[in-house]
Amino acid sequence: GKNPHRSETFSTFLFHFFSLNNYICICLEIIQRKTYMSTKSKIEICANSVESAVKAQEGGAYRVELCAGIPEGGTTPSFGEMRMARQLLQKTKLHVIIRPRGGDFLYSQLEQEIMLHDIKVARQLGADGVVFGCLTAEGNVDVQAMKKLMNAVGNMNVTFHRAFDMCRNPQEALEQIIELGCTRILTSGQEANAVKGIPLLKELVEQADGRIIIMPGCGVNPNNILQIAEETGASEFHFSGRTSQESGMIFRNPKVSMGGTVKIEEYQKDVTDPDIVKAALAVLAEKDEKDEAIEKKNKETRAKAKKKKGDEWEDDDELN
Repeated sequence: GKNPHRSETFSTFLFHFFSLNNYICICLEIIQRKTYMSTKSKIEICANSVESAVKAQEGGAYRVELCAGIPEGGTTPSFGEMRMARQLLQKTKLHVIIRPRGGDFLYSQLEQEIMLHDIKVARQLGADGVVFGCLTAEGNVDVQAMKKLMNAVGNMNVTFHRAFDMCRNPQEALEQIIELGCTRILTSGQEANAVKGIPLLKELVEQADGRIIIMPGCGVNPNNILQIAEETGASEFHFSGRTSQESGMIFRNPKVSMGGTVKIEEYQKDVTDPDIVKAALAVLAEKDEKDEAIEKKNKETRAKAKKKKGDEWEDDDELN
């Protein structure tokens, strides 16, 4: 017959096993959050192709945002691009933009369904994160559409992209995006470029107070990244670092353009330059080193003050 003691022992084992498994999952989630919220400066490259993604990795970028349709501000890349990027990016994290078209960020139900499918593909291909943002006609965060998309991301990281720069009330939008569970916001501070947006970027970093990453983007380069970092307090930065390469085409037809109304240089290819990435990282590394030295000195000063105060208390005790 059945041994009731054995059954009880097995049930106890299962209880402890699943409890331990849940504990490990919670610990891993905390570690992952701490990793993404690190104060050490990081660079994300807006990669317009798998070639640019690989060049970004060569330059030392922490992460790439893989996009197609750059003249439209970035649209969802193809299955093949996602797959090849995931295969070739061994050191650099891969985020994928989920944007079914150019233009505004007011998405129909059909477009939302398309985005859900694209998120599923990105997740299945092993992307580390996805990048999207939805707005209402009134310029607010479309919380319902965002919740629908957030429910599909699984364990992937989520960046709310520059749809944020089209929000009516950036302070209110920030709180809603935090509540939704996004990890970061990509923004130019609602200006034409991140340098002009420094005042709002600084305000957003202070309002976020470590609850979400504010990542300046648009017009960031090695020449202004230090200014943006110092004046905003941001620690993650987004730029493309691209240079133009001449096409290998010998025969050319100057009468025809494939770009339609958007002006595209038919016989040039823009690719991320690893040297530009390295130059920006070098600037940030120097800043981080100085910041660490200042923090170390401040800690030593605080420790000495604390010790001196302790010694004074001991002297008071001896007198009493």
